Amino acid sequence: MDKISVLIPQEQIEKRICEMADRINQKYEGETVHLIGILKGSVFFLCELAKHLTIPVTMDFMSVSSYGDETSSSGRVRILMDLSDSIKDKHVIVVEDIIDSGNTLSYLLPFLGSRKPLSIELVTLLNKPDRREKEVTVADTGFDIPDAFVVGYGLDYAQKYRNLPYIGVVEIEKGENDE
Repeated sequence: MDKISVLIPQEQIEKRICEMADRINQKYEGETVHLIGILKGSVFFLCELAKHLTIPVTMDFMSVSSYGDETSSSGRVRILMDLSDSIKDKHVIVVEDIIDSGNTLSYLLPFLGSRKPLSIELVTLLNKPDRREKEVTVADTGFDIPDAFVVGYGLDYAQKYRNLPYIGVVEIEKGENDE
């Protein structure tokens, strides 16, 4: 069994998401925003953020990977599932669970920008600035966190622990044959 210690409690996450939603509501007052959730990790954050938006919202999802079942980015970005709808002439907000190396988003944001949205910005629940290999512009960050492997609130380890209502640091148990 992996050991998980709480890094950011649920109440703190919910409070910060409300603050992020307030900024979006003010910035896009009178407009519709199109949220793009990056699957699977952003689902919890995107749903909670959308519930607190008072402006009209549409949403879509993409599945993009640079991890697989590993705990660090492979550096290779693959689009596993593209958007269902056009983003041309829309105010787009890309919703991400965590920015680590920056490799995925440094590829994805220009890719989406080439589809001619009115505007595009990035919001993330978590940011690991110490891991950054490629810089990306972030409109709003929930929390800067240390370089630790985190789970919960949508983030996983080998598809486990997404459902935890907090952000936790996981210590992966090694088997007898692991070094």
